[in-house]
Amino acid sequence: QVDLVESGGGLVQPGGSLRLSCTPSISFFRLSYMRWYRQAPGKEREFVASITNVGISDHSDSVKGRFAISRDNSKNTFFLQMNSLKLEDTAVYYCNVENHLGEEYWGQGTQVSVFS
Repeated sequence: QVDLVESGGGLVQPGGSLRLSCTPSISFFRLSYMRWYRQAPGKEREFVASITNVGISDHSDSVKGRFAISRDNSKNTFFLQMNSLKLEDTAVYYCNVENHLGEEYWGQGTQVSVFS
């Protein structure tokens, strides 16, 4: 079992910024992928961003240019920097990791609310 501790959600106005953090209970060296997903009310969970164990990142079209996934190996923590937030970014954000066996684990979710 892998535990993931998320933090960084909150309330922000349109155009504002937030940074989410996720710390897994196992070393990055045992992971293949680190990802962020989000789920808005009444909608399915959707992919937001990913980064591989060699640092290759990917972002969904809806957040490209505004959000950036990164990681800090020394802290065993990965991040989602969210800039230029929009009302439609309001959702519960989940971090996700996948190990070398293809097993996936999820964080508890953190609420991001963008309001005007």
